[in-house]
Amino acid sequence: MHRAFTLIELLVTTTVIAVLITLGCAGYQRVMISAYATVSVNNLRQLTIANNDYAADHEHYVPASNAGDNWYWCGKQVGAEYDPAKGFLADYLGKDRRVTADPLFMRQLQRQGKISSFSLGCGGYGYNTYLGGMGNWIWSAEYNDWIAAPMGVGEVQKLASTVMFGTTALAKANGVQEYPFLVPPYWTDDEGNPSRFLGRPTPSLHFRFNGKALVSWCDGHVSYEKMEDRPAGYNPYGGSADKNNLGWFGPDENNGYWNPRN
Repeated sequence: MHRAFTLIELLVTTTVIAVLITLGCAGYQRVMISAYATVSVNNLRQLTIANNDYAADHEHYVPASNAGDNWYWCGKQVGAEYDPAKGFLADYLGKDRRVTADPLFMRQLQRQGKISSFSLGCGGYGYNTYLGGMGNWIWSAEYNDWIAAPMGVGEVQKLASTVMFGTTALAKANGVQEYPFLVPPYWTDDEGNPSRFLGRPTPSLHFRFNGKALVSWCDGHVSYEKMEDRPAGYNPYGGSADKNNLGWFGPDENNGYWNPRN
């Protein structure tokens, strides 16, 4: 005669099965994020190669944007549409002339139920605003426009310790959206000097790979970086940097790894 399971035995068995399923899902999630990270590392390497190739041809890095705020390194506003194949870096991004998007970030946007910010064309990556010359405008005969004054290659003191691109996002009230700029820990003055008086911006470096961000450096290598605890600046869009894993890493002094003159 077979003995029936008691209620306690059934509860224990159900609990064990639920735990195993949870552990299995968590393991699968880690594997998937690792796979996405591998793709993102390659994307960042390609972006860095493209910008270094641009610098070799122009003797300075690619400009971050124009003064009219409708033309970026990763796309351009053309009429009512934003064309991600007409950015300043487009000629160096291969046949498609556009940034290859980070699949993990695209998945996050889809889960939010919105991907409209993809019109910016940066694919979840941002460009160091120091290198791109943000805030200092010059007239460009090549582009027939006022553009950010990018830094020359010789102005970067240490290529291996100056960030170029990173995984980025902008916190909004209902989640995140794309953001094409990698902003430093402190706002800078008109001459590009960091100012504690001006305070911090809202951070854009996105630590989305199990609490880590991916960063490419001017010498071409890519690294995983862990967020360090420091306050975020005011966000006019109502988003939370903490809830969305946005922040900074490295030293604060003189804007740390962002500042090419360190």
